Amino acid sequence: MSRAVVSLLLALALAACSSGPPTPAWQMSARSGLDAAALAWLEGRTATEAVEFTRARAAIARTGRLDLLARAELHRCALRTATLVFEPCAGFEALAADATPEDAAYARYLANRLRPGDAERLPAAHRAALAAADPVGALRGVPDPVTQLVAAGAALQRGQASPALVQLAVDTASAQGWARPLLAWLLVQQRAAQAAGDTASAERLQRRIDAVAPRGR
Repeated sequence: MSRAVVSLLLALALAACSSGPPTPAWQMSARSGLDAAALAWLEGRTATEAVEFTRARAAIARTGRLDLLARAELHRCALRTATLVFEPCAGFEALAADATPEDAAYARYLANRLRPGDAERLPAAHRAALAAADPVGALRGVPDPVTQLVAAGAALQRGQASPALVQLAVDTASAQGWARPLLAWLLVQQRAAQAAGDTASAERLQRRIDAVAPRGR
C-alpha cells in the first residue's frame, strides 16, 4: 500500500533516499497520513479517513506545491472509484489548473471523460486495461491491489466490466480484507444474479454481504 500511494501521489518529490539528506518532516507526515487515509477508506472507516487525509493535505500545503495537492486529491478520488463511489472529484477540480498533464488525463479517465491523447498519459496498467476488449486479462498480472480495483471501477463506469472482471475485483478486495470495495463489488454480483433470475447465487452473495456488514450494524 505504501509503495502504491507514494508512487501515485507524490512521485519523486516524496521519495526518501537513505544515503541523502534527512527526509523533511512534511514528507513523512504526508506519506503516513495518505497511507492511513487510504487504508481507513478501504476498510470502511470514513471518519478516520477524513482526519488522516486532512493531516496529509496540511503537510503538503506547507510546501505551496499546488501540483502535489492536486495529486493528493486525485488519489483520494481514485480510491472512490475503486469502491464504486462515482462522484465529481471536487477537490482535484479546484486545483486542476495547477495539475500536471498526466494527472489531468488521469482525472478524466476516472470520470470517464477521456480526450484524444489522454490514454498515452495514463499509468501503464490503466493504459493496458483501457485498450483491452476485456480488461480482466490486462489486470490479472498487476501486483498492486489498489490499481486493480481502480481500473476495475473505471471499467465498470464505462460499461466494460465482464463477470470475470467483477470476480477479480471481489477476489482482490477479499484477499486484502478491504470491506468497502468488497461490499460494493459483491452488490454488483448480486444485482447481476437477481437480473438473471439466479436466486441461489443471489442468496449466497447476500450471506457474504451479511458476513462483511451484518444487517443493522
